[in-house]
Amino acid sequence: QVQFVESGGGLVHPGGSLRLSCAFSGLSSAYHALAWLRQVPGKDREAVACISGFGTKDTYVGSGRFTIARDYDKNMLYLQMNGLEPEDTATYYCAASASGLCDKYPYLGQGTQVTVSS
Repeated sequence: QVQFVESGGGLVHPGGSLRLSCAFSGLSSAYHALAWLRQVPGKDREAVACISGFGTKDTYVGSGRFTIARDYDKNMLYLQMNGLEPEDTATYYCAASASGLCDKYPYLGQGTQVTVSS
């Protein structure tokens, strides 16, 4: 059973930083792609960043403000978010693909709320 425990969300002022963490377990190999997704109520969930099973990183939002990282020894996934903007307010989810590719993510955590507000 794949499990995720996300942490690190909270309330931050515009321009501030947060580091999200995700402890995961139950993946059959180290070669699943891992990602951060986010969702705002009433909108579709969107991919924020992904590390493929081959180690390549892609960031889809944030204009260079977000950095994804994975600790293979500790089974941890991180998302460093700098220069946060109110538009970054969302629930952020840790996710895994069924393959090494950053495409579909059938495995999803419970989410951690990030609120950017003055």
